Amino acid sequence: MTGASSGIGEAAARHLARQGAAVAVLARRAERLEALAGAIRAEGGRALVIGADVTGREAALEAVERTVRDLGRLDTVINNAGVMLLGPAEEAPLEEWERMVSLNVQGLLYVAHAALPHLLRAAADSPRGVADLVNVSSVAGRVARAGSAVYNLTKFGVTAFSEALRQEVAGRHLRVAVVEPGAVETELASHLRPEVRGMMQQRFGHIERLQAEDIADAITYIVTRPRHMAINELLVRPTEQV
Repeated sequence: MTGASSGIGEAAARHLARQGAAVAVLARRAERLEALAGAIRAEGGRALVIGADVTGREAALEAVERTVRDLGRLDTVINNAGVMLLGPAEEAPLEEWERMVSLNVQGLLYVAHAALPHLLRAAADSPRGVADLVNVSSVAGRVARAGSAVYNLTKFGVTAFSEALRQEVAGRHLRVAVVEPGAVETELASHLRPEVRGMMQQRFGHIERLQAEDIADAITYIVTRPRHMAINELLVRPTEQV
């Protein structure tokens, strides 16, 4: 589980642990992961903490290899780490664009590439007889809007990659799914520049947003389907979002 130190990643780790999964929680903020792992263990679950930055290719590879070493196998990956830095393209800080591409695209690809051999092996010989890769995209991977050009680019890319990869590995019982949340109450908006945050508040302030637990529930649904059933794409919006 990447991006597990807050929001959707944290909530999904809790949900899956309650389903009986041994979870590896991965993020840069290791102190938050320790608190999460402690809460999971207090409920009788098993959690492995991995402090790492998946924008580094070697760090992503080592995180996957450590998960397999310590937990025995890898049959589910939730590729959730991401950042949303919105604002007009004109005079946008290039560092924001680079950060989104680095985490939302390259980080996701590094984890997927490192995990694929293990997921395919698990699909072939694990008790479930199936494995899951869930990539967390966004409604921004379906609908492009002014002020989110590069975020749209990254999330459209996640959706395209997921569908192409799905076609490659479906026959070997590795299910690839993409989840596309709409407006969710998470830390993502706190990373916006103040003037952009004000614009977003005007656009979405009246909406009752989804909670991280709502998306965690959707992810749990995807990975707990019977072997013959695959959820390829799941778009989840607040009722009021258009």
